[in-house]
Amino acid sequence: MISPCILVCSIDMKTGYCFGCGRTRDEIAGWMDFSDAERRSLMEILPARLETVERKPRRETRRRRMAAEATNGSGDA
Repeated sequence: MISPCILVCSIDMKTGYCFGCGRTRDEIAGWMDFSDAERRSLMEILPARLETVERKPRRETRRRRMAAEATNGSGDA
């Protein structure tokens, strides 16, 4: 079975779309019950949906923090 899931499962509260795949909660929950034609049809519109989602990191990673410190010069020894 085809699936757009990329294991980044978090819903954008502004649009209601998953940050990873672009589906709504209802679409994710009903995915197994959809026909192949319904899944293919939905997958065709997901890229456009993902364009409307603001992609923000859910948390600051250590790597990102260290890179920012090195760029800003605040990582002096």
